[in-house]
Amino acid sequence: MGSVKAKLLATVAAATVVSTAAVAADLPPPIAPPPVYKAPVDFGGWYLRGDIGFSHQRIKNVEFVPGPTLPPLDSQSTLSVGTEIGSIFGLGIGYQYAWFRFDVTGEYRGNATFHSVNRIVAAGNVFPETNHGIKSEWVVLANVYADLGTWWCLTPFVGAGVGGARHFISDIHDVGFISNGTSAFGLANADQDTWTFAWAVHAGLAYNVSNNLKLEIAYRYLNMGNVDTGVIGCTHGGCSTGAGPNAFYTFQNLDSHDFKLGMRWMFQPEQPAPAYAAPLMRKG
Repeated sequence: MGSVKAKLLATVAAATVVSTAAVAADLPPPIAPPPVYKAPVDFGGWYLRGDIGFSHQRIKNVEFVPGPTLPPLDSQSTLSVGTEIGSIFGLGIGYQYAWFRFDVTGEYRGNATFHSVNRIVAAGNVFPETNHGIKSEWVVLANVYADLGTWWCLTPFVGAGVGGARHFISDIHDVGFISNGTSAFGLANADQDTWTFAWAVHAGLAYNVSNNLKLEIAYRYLNMGNVDTGVIGCTHGGCSTGAGPNAFYTFQNLDSHDFKLGMRWMFQPEQPAPAYAAPLMRKG
């Protein structure tokens, strides 16, 4: 009887295994796991930049500083002063870390003419003065920026910078007249180059063309402090060539409203398209 029961149990077990295998063969294949999305690497690293634009410079006052041969001034005032719009060409190198950027820029600010009309009173005489000349600058700034987020590939930003400006002032022509009509003189060609402290604030909008290329439109306020001209010598009328008052002018609070178009090229590989893990496939 024992052997009969053992054979019966073995037969039932075998039938169960065969039945289970048949049912499993009829089942659909297992569901593949969801695709795995590989997020792009956060942008950052070194970049080069270039900028072009134009500047609208302003001079608060033009101060006449007399030489040692002139009497002390009783008073003076600037009646009018103005400058031409000048061009801007700049290059720089920087580093971006997440939403912060740091760069060092150097730019050339092209020739722009300036002019002023001044009223000078000295020793009881009134000297109406008119002058004009040409100025240009090299400006070097260390800047820091904060990107304020990105929407539809647009990134607003703000920033600030400090550095120095080297000024080139040339072809000054100054004409002054003594009110009693006893003499008149013309002064010219006081060339000068000098350095001043400069600081700036920035605001703008960047467009992300790609992970590597960013285009910018930006506004900058640039302050370059007080700038002295060279010593002016007399050239004609009332004094001999090479003589004169040995005076100069100071441009007080020279600043500029700048508008620029720029680009930044990031030194990083272009990010590949998002990658998905292949679904598992099973046959049989």
